[in-house]
Amino acid sequence: MSAKRLKAIVAARNATIVPGAPNALFARVIEDLGFETVYISGAGIANMHLGAPDIGLVTMSEIQNVVASVADAVSIPIIVDMDTGFGNSLNAIRTVRALERAGAAGLQIEDQIFPKRCGHFSGKEVVPVDEIVQKIKAAVDSRVDQDLQIIARTDSRAVLGLEAAIERGQRFVEAGADVIFIEAPLNEDELRRVARAIDAPQLVNIVFGGLTPALSQAAFKEMGFSLVLYANAALQASLKAMNDVLGTLKREGSLDSVCDRLASFEERQRVVQKEKYDRFETLYTNGSATADK
Repeated sequence: MSAKRLKAIVAARNATIVPGAPNALFARVIEDLGFETVYISGAGIANMHLGAPDIGLVTMSEIQNVVASVADAVSIPIIVDMDTGFGNSLNAIRTVRALERAGAAGLQIEDQIFPKRCGHFSGKEVVPVDEIVQKIKAAVDSRVDQDLQIIARTDSRAVLGLEAAIERGQRFVEAGADVIFIEAPLNEDELRRVARAIDAPQLVNIVFGGLTPALSQAAFKEMGFSLVLYANAALQASLKAMNDVLGTLKREGSLDSVCDRLASFEERQRVVQKEKYDRFETLYTNGSATADK
């Protein structure tokens, strides 16, 4: 059902905003705020779980574990960054099957040389187009649920130029990809050219401090984009808040001056749905309550 819901969101082309999450808590907040879908960011996992940059250090099994925990925590569709598929087409098949089992409704695969790096870093390289086309075909053919959305990303704008990136996007459509993701267009004109040139739903990625201009949701909808990804906005906000609060604690020896920057104890428990677990505990300890399915 989640894949079918995501497919409908993609088809609407309403520039649906997709926040990224590096773990289940972030995903709970995203769902609680009313967003329709959530993105599991490979960069976010690298930063949050490894304390490392997005340079291809995260493994498939680490992503799979995060996806499974997020799928347990939220009911909205989950889009997962599967990097390059962690190898050749055979590895991509295994990755698709593992992440679909874990709870993914959409999977993003890209054409960088492995190990890949953040799409807004310099020094990227991409594989030959025929190689990524075959990998996309393998991903499409190996999904169990045909509604599972395969999102094909190219980083070739920075390496080969915009026209080459558009040509790759067109090849990705022919290979069966459901959504096309041209990473890092440099200005509004490039965004409009991408949107016009590729006859398929598209995703645009907005990175705070990155290369692509952060236009309004209305502007992206007018261009015809399906999804507007903010892969690590929540992580960046959390890092800033943590530095501010803990920096104050270090300097002043208390939290008195930053209490308004902290979620209350009660709010923290609400977000993680403690009340639901309390009902389960009562039901299965005393048999006197009705479980909330």
